[in-house]
Amino acid sequence: MSRPVLEEAKLHPAIREHVAQYGAGIVKEVQDAIAANAIVVVGMAFNPFPKKACKALDAAGYPYRYLQYGSYFNGWRRRIALKMWTGWSTFPMVFVKGTLVGGFTDLQTLITNGELKSMLA
Repeated sequence: MSRPVLEEAKLHPAIREHVAQYGAGIVKEVQDAIAANAIVVVGMAFNPFPKKACKALDAAGYPYRYLQYGSYFNGWRRRIALKMWTGWSTFPMVFVKGTLVGGFTDLQTLITNGELKSMLA
């Protein structure tokens, strides 16, 4: 799978460092959580789908780490860096063993069909 990303050569040299460092802090926080936890759910306040993902994991008995970044009213600029990094446009972002598996519906499918259990084995 490949998705278009603007080539570095197409960025003016004066802005390359700015582009490279955009959102580095939030991306590192998520990367550190992914490295330390088998399941990580990244969400935001007031969005029902991160809560549904956490409830589904709780009901299935899987431990996870939840990271919350802002709400519909704030934190959106920081969250853009995560969307750019992953290519996933919505929340939650669910990671299993370092792999982005999608959002709530995708997680629910993995729980239901037993693939989540296999991924964690």
